Amino acid sequence: MASFDDREKGFERKFAHDEELKFKTTARRNRLLGLWAAQQMGITGDAAQAYAREVIKADLVEPGEEDVFRKIKADFDAKGVRESDHQIRRKMADLMGEALGQIEAEGKA
Repeated sequence: MASFDDREKGFERKFAHDEELKFKTTARRNRLLGLWAAQQMGITGDAAQAYAREVIKADLVEPGEEDVFRKIKADFDAKGVRESDHQIRRKMADLMGEALGQIEAEGKA
């Protein structure tokens, strides 16, 4: 019986670890995305960092990443930045991979 309990606890630890990794990766992706979007809109320096924090906060509005997409798209439209929906979503996917790589590299350091 102890073996079953140990296995169950192991699964719970792995699930918690995986969820934490997912959260950290998504937050990192959103920061990178915010910095990229700021650059596209001509925002630099502290204002770019502040914008990246806004993008991170936007992800807390609802489950999934549509809230982040809508924020970037609306801000681009307001500033006259011409990026298609596909280009924004592609950048989001690319930066998710980059964020995961950065977090994994930090874990090995």
